[in-house]
Amino acid sequence: MDTVVRTGQGQVRGRRVDGVHTFKGIPYAAPPVGTHRLRPPQPVERWSGVRDTLASGPMPPQMPYPPPWDVLIPERATVGEDCLNLNIWSPDPGSAKLPVMVWIPGGMFEAGSGATYDGSRFARDAIVCVTINYRVGAEGFLYLPDGAANLGLLDQFAALAWVRENIAAFGGDPGNVTVFGQSAGAMSVSTLLSMPRAEGLFQRAIAQSGGAHQVIPAEAARKVAGQLAERLGVEATREAIAAVPVDRLLRAQSELKADLVAHPDPERWGAEVVASVLPWQPVVDGDVVPAPPIDRIVAGAAADVDLLAGATTDESMFFLVPGGAIDQITPEILAGAVMAYGLPVDEALAAYRAAHPGASPGELLAAVQSDRYFRIPVLRLADAHAKSPAATYMYEFAWRSPRFEGRLGACHGAEVAFVFDTLGDGTEALGGANPPQQLADTMHAAWVAFAANGDPGWPKYDRSRRATMRFDTISAVVDDPRSMERQLWAGVR
Repeated sequence: MDTVVRTGQGQVRGRRVDGVHTFKGIPYAAPPVGTHRLRPPQPVERWSGVRDTLASGPMPPQMPYPPPWDVLIPERATVGEDCLNLNIWSPDPGSAKLPVMVWIPGGMFEAGSGATYDGSRFARDAIVCVTINYRVGAEGFLYLPDGAANLGLLDQFAALAWVRENIAAFGGDPGNVTVFGQSAGAMSVSTLLSMPRAEGLFQRAIAQSGGAHQVIPAEAARKVAGQLAERLGVEATREAIAAVPVDRLLRAQSELKADLVAHPDPERWGAEVVASVLPWQPVVDGDVVPAPPIDRIVAGAAADVDLLAGATTDESMFFLVPGGAIDQITPEILAGAVMAYGLPVDEALAAYRAAHPGASPGELLAAVQSDRYFRIPVLRLADAHAKSPAATYMYEFAWRSPRFEGRLGACHGAEVAFVFDTLGDGTEALGGANPPQQLADTMHAAWVAFAANGDPGWPKYDRSRRATMRFDTISAVVDDPRSMERQLWAGVR
């Protein structure tokens, strides 16, 4: 059965299946092409008649994931010009003021699409669920000192503004919006918490495996832009780079990333880019991102926004196990990484070996990197927010995947299908053949409860107890987990 809803730009036609009304590929901004390419998002032109929104819209320009990660992260859309679109699942567009959840996908700020995710189970549980696209790579995060920075973040802002203006027509409450995301999506959520122009667009936030540290200074971003322009053979201006065809730009981005990995020279790229190996990410431009997000949150930004944050136990196994890199790590490589991250080498290695007896150098590196990139930033985010009047909650996802002979563990991204309650729909590549449905029931219900009333069902996080819900086949609250790592990274990360 078709469903027609009127938005501020025109009518859209969705489809009702099993009690859920789905609208896919709704544009929230004009296509970022022509004069709009590499520019802030522009309003959508109104249309007459009824626009079909029955299939996923195009995703932003990006390179496909390489094997074997292409199997682990399946995409459900193709690249196209009209990529600034979103998808909505609603239990009833005629309802009044249902909670709203807006999902920001991850992908290292280089990939990702809202079409990958299915929000129908949230709609089943009386939530209006929205998934969005935003520009990635150079299209979204090229920085030039010309006043047009952080376009990917501005896309997210535009999508949230569209939700505020239109979601009531789909049964949602614009005054009860939870923004949530994973990986680069969670880092985006954390950055939005700190952005003055995003104030009031959402009342709750969920950061899955991403904190408020992942930004680079303008000087480092300018170096990356210069490297891109040199590789393209054009001037480092917005007009010159915007004139480059998309496929050529994507090839240059891929070559640039390979060069960064092979030649991680801080003088050439900037120390922050070398440390993160992310050439494209939010930039502290003094306007869209006025200061490092963690500093803004420490100073009281988002003090009125409820926060749920957490990470998986074995985050970095996702990056090291599938391609076999974990077995190529030597003690020398491990020690070099620990030194590069700023930890006291002997003390840190002794502490991690004690916490992971019998672990190989690769497994120890995975533990160190999991903390450096994910767990510690999430912990610092929770610590900063916990002093605010709004609620703070922490979780850890600890269920170990059986994939790759069990070596993946509770890796990066493993919790997403449990949160969306989409086990068994063909997308749970990380969970193996029989992931536990009861864990999905538990996690999904917690996310629904948090979005509905701000309480996921366990004690709030504070800096004295540090209560953390550890999700596994048997889930339970643990106080101050991994205190050794927390203390070891104090003053470092």
